[in-house]
Amino acid sequence: MAEEKKKARITKAGLGSALSMFRYLKPYSGYFYGALFLLVIGSTLMMAIMGIPGQMVSAATDELNGTPLFDFDLNTWGLIMFGILALRAILSFVQTILFAQVSERGMADVRKDVYKKLITQPMDYFEQFRVGELTSRITADVEQLQAVFSVTLAEFIRQIMILILGITVLAFLMPRLFLVMLLTIPAVVVLAMVFGKYIKKLSKKRQDQLAKTNTIVEETFQNFSVVKAFANEGFETNRYGDSIWEMVKISLSYAKVRGLFFAFIIFLLFGSILFILWRGAYMVQNGQMDAGSLLSFVIYTVMIGGAIASLGNLYTSIAGALGATERVKEILDQPSELEVVEDRPSLKLTGDIAFDDVHFNYPSRPEVPVLRGIDFNIKAGEKVALVGQSGSGKSTIVRLLMNFYKLDKGAITVDGKSIESYDLGAFRHNIGIVPQEVILFGGTINENLRYGRPGASDEEVKQAAIKANCWEFISGFPEGMETLVGERGIKLSGGQKQRVAIARAILKDPVILLLDEATSSLDAESEKVVQDAMDVLMEGRTSIIIAHRLSTIREVDRIYVMEGGQIVEEGTHQELTEKDGGIYKNLARLQFDITATA
Repeated sequence: MAEEKKKARITKAGLGSALSMFRYLKPYSGYFYGALFLLVIGSTLMMAIMGIPGQMVSAATDELNGTPLFDFDLNTWGLIMFGILALRAILSFVQTILFAQVSERGMADVRKDVYKKLITQPMDYFEQFRVGELTSRITADVEQLQAVFSVTLAEFIRQIMILILGITVLAFLMPRLFLVMLLTIPAVVVLAMVFGKYIKKLSKKRQDQLAKTNTIVEETFQNFSVVKAFANEGFETNRYGDSIWEMVKISLSYAKVRGLFFAFIIFLLFGSILFILWRGAYMVQNGQMDAGSLLSFVIYTVMIGGAIASLGNLYTSIAGALGATERVKEILDQPSELEVVEDRPSLKLTGDIAFDDVHFNYPSRPEVPVLRGIDFNIKAGEKVALVGQSGSGKSTIVRLLMNFYKLDKGAITVDGKSIESYDLGAFRHNIGIVPQEVILFGGTINENLRYGRPGASDEEVKQAAIKANCWEFISGFPEGMETLVGERGIKLSGGQKQRVAIARAILKDPVILLLDEATSSLDAESEKVVQDAMDVLMEGRTSIIIAHRLSTIREVDRIYVMEGGQIVEEGTHQELTEKDGGIYKNLARLQFDITATA
């Protein structure tokens, strides 16, 4: 709560964050300054137009006081007014197009930078936030910024111009009546500032609640099959409804405050205008001004009042966007784990791997030790397996080898060099992974296969599919390689998804291969097909296999048995099954006895 209150204030740091966003307008400064120039000219023309009706009344009644600047007849004033109005309309159109060029292009750059910054964050960053929250940052928050740059900023400058020009004209031409009007301005401005701070706080609170609501949608859609399996449609509907209702309550409070703000503004403005009319009527009656001058004064006063009211509204909009700006700036200021570059340095490893006294706790659970003194060496081309109960640290070893997290203690080397010393992107290009739960993108099979190597030729993609034993079912689809797999690959069976993942890894042609229980969720027939494909994939590569079914790792060079974050046994399948009282022997006996019984 303290942090939220701190952000609710318009501080110097907050304004600095907002002003830093202007760097995204710099490449389009020509459009921006052109639009500002037209905005100034257009506002000046609008003020000139508003002075013409008073001149027309004076010309019609022949009541011009003093020496007029322009002694035109009524028809000439009419032509001048419509001519200036037409020019103002043209300038407004061009100005809108120019501001659109700036805002659309500039915010596109912001979105790209925010996405690039998010996609290059380390794994522990995504463990701190829900997907819906991050999605909201790149959508709702950037949309708020775009609204400010495309409409609010231009309107804010225009109203400032109207306010300055209007006050200047009135102070110069009608100073006595102007002093009466001036008494109301400070009260309105102070009120706008007070209300603006509170409205910004509610606006930020509403945005945060909207992010939570989006998170529920993201989670339920991503885990749609789980929702269906547990028949929890009603539960999720109620959860979403509660979140929406909370946002409604915040929004209604937001609306009440804004409504109260506008009510006070309207009362003050119209009250001041009526008071000025009353005083002006006395001055006309006493011959201190003509009716045309009073009409001009009223028009300018209305414009100034409207500008003040708009400034209050625009101020709250800009203040409301400051919270979004700060959140976007926080993301942009995050250090990336790697740089996105077109020409990444080439790196071809041989595949020697060594873990030296590796200790590790996940950043989100620092009090829970996961790995405690892991030591092993794998020579290039060797196939090793990691065996153990869930939570023993097998998958963590794979994640650390891919440099997803920083070690608490110890070192991991590949080809005799610390993995920290390699260019991260080039290093990971040498590693291929087939996970237990294969996640496919919602496009075509062809697009999912090419994710392993986007620049691969059609023939290379086909050969990878053939080697992975998935060409048969792909060619059986009416649309072949262009078959849509659906969200997260929902249209494919488990075995088909596994084989697509293997083909993707074959296409990548990695030096080091990581297989994270790739067959544990498959039936016996699918497992054999997938295992044959994995045998092809592992040929000539350094391979680390996380195994649940021991029958799949009989032929590996070495097996490491893990328990409580430590390696407690190691050896070949034959050696470990001959070890009396060994953990692996007990696991093997249990699995193979059950298999034999089945």
